[in-house]
Amino acid sequence: MRIFVPRDAAARSVGADEVAERIATAVEASGRDIEIVRNGSRGMLWLEPLVEVETREGRVGYGPVAPEDVDGLVAGGLLDGGGTAQPDGSAEIGGGAAQPDSSTALRAGASADAGLGSGASGGAGVGPGAYLGLVEELPWMKRQQRLTFSRVGVIDPRSGDDHAEHQGNKGLRAALALTPAEVVEEVVASGLRGRGGAGFPTGIKWRTVLGAESDLKFVCCNADEGDSGTFADRMLIEGDPFTLIEGMTIAAYAVGATEGYVYLRSEYPDAVEALNAAIQTARERGWLGSNILGSDLTFDLHVRVGAGAYICGEETSMLESLEGKRGMVRAKPPIPALEGLFGRPTVVNNVLSLATIPTILANGAKTYAAYGMGRSLGTNVFQLGGNVARGGIVETAFGITLGELVNDLGGGTASKRPVRAVQVGGPLGAYLPVEQFDLPMDYESFAAAGAMVGHGGIVVFDETVDMSAMARFAFEFCAEESCGKCTPCRVGAVRGVETIDRIRRGEDRKKNLVLLDDLCDLMTDGSLCAMGGLTPLPVRSAVRHFGEDFTS
Repeated sequence: MRIFVPRDAAARSVGADEVAERIATAVEASGRDIEIVRNGSRGMLWLEPLVEVETREGRVGYGPVAPEDVDGLVAGGLLDGGGTAQPDGSAEIGGGAAQPDSSTALRAGASADAGLGSGASGGAGVGPGAYLGLVEELPWMKRQQRLTFSRVGVIDPRSGDDHAEHQGNKGLRAALALTPAEVVEEVVASGLRGRGGAGFPTGIKWRTVLGAESDLKFVCCNADEGDSGTFADRMLIEGDPFTLIEGMTIAAYAVGATEGYVYLRSEYPDAVEALNAAIQTARERGWLGSNILGSDLTFDLHVRVGAGAYICGEETSMLESLEGKRGMVRAKPPIPALEGLFGRPTVVNNVLSLATIPTILANGAKTYAAYGMGRSLGTNVFQLGGNVARGGIVETAFGITLGELVNDLGGGTASKRPVRAVQVGGPLGAYLPVEQFDLPMDYESFAAAGAMVGHGGIVVFDETVDMSAMARFAFEFCAEESCGKCTPCRVGAVRGVETIDRIRRGEDRKKNLVLLDDLCDLMTDGSLCAMGGLTPLPVRSAVRHFGEDFTS
């Protein structure tokens, strides 16, 4: 029997380590043979720490569990996965309903839709330690199609055995049975596109690297997850690092690379530790190094920790940093696929793109491409954050609407005030009003609406937000994070802050709004990279959809 307590950073921040220690003490006192597994988070962050207990029917959940809840839960039958959710909204453990004033047992009941919450304060529709029933049957989980995140929260991320028992390396074995060119064409046929910015087809990038002549090629994973409202990369690395390793190994085989790097942000120490531990295990098991899985493939992987510069999320700045230089944008051409790390052909993808590769090879490109809509095929991992009642991870096929994510899955705002705006795609993404909540989450629909899906981060704001202040923040952020190489970005962002300050003070608003529009044109057309080129996107969307905040 196993009991699962997440070691994900989000769960640890609200007491998961202490909960695990309390449960371990109770298990020891019981004298029973029960293993405590520190897994990744399921992504229902309002229920963390979420404790799961293995039963014959499946894994049942309790959450959110505070350290002081543990003794009462154990006394009520947690070690056996005991408990029932009652139709009236109360919860029972071990046959006895908890009392509202009990500090050591359930203090509130689990509703029938506990996996989505019922709108209580903070978004938790269940009380501390509430019995949730079968985790896989919770509405939040059942509405998803988890492909990239299929193992996150399910396995022990430190266990090579657990990875192998849950179809780990199935994709790599399938790839090794094909020629490199056939692997590339499978990725092309899947429709997989980059999960960080413009959505460039992953297979086309790989095809370019495969065709490049060089005695040395690289695979680089951009894990410098700096966008506001994004945390999927961290959760994947902390919850299932072997999948990222497998995806990068497949990429290396497909393009002829022998060396790989994961550029991981310094703000993620738990992810750094988890990935390094997984890489060491992979080397010991022959999943990295020479003659991988008995083949002729040689590939090794290294983690490099960035110094916290947002601009290093841009692929060429990241490559500069990997080479030991200051992170500054390179001019293109040449593109990294032809002249990347140390001037050699290089695959540069982000975490979610590479972590999706194993499921594509394991199950076939057609199976993956059957999800989604139009040219946006497969699934995407959306992240709900900001002023939202139920924040967390949702992996679902492209085509779900923005409103379904924010209102149905996210539960609206945590403040209980009406939603006024959401920003999709990080600090360089557009602000969208509730009137556009019927917009499908796919690349083409968003581009047509003057927005971008980006890394899938969704930040929610209620009616109290001042959108002129948010537009100012976009320029301020760019001024702070610009590498400084090109004038439109370096100077334009500073002038943007000054212009919006004049508008907010009421100084000749009409004239300054025209100037603001001209400045946005200049930055869009003249900037060397997306840092300056996309900063006008949130600014213009704020003016277009929330113009009253700039004129009164």
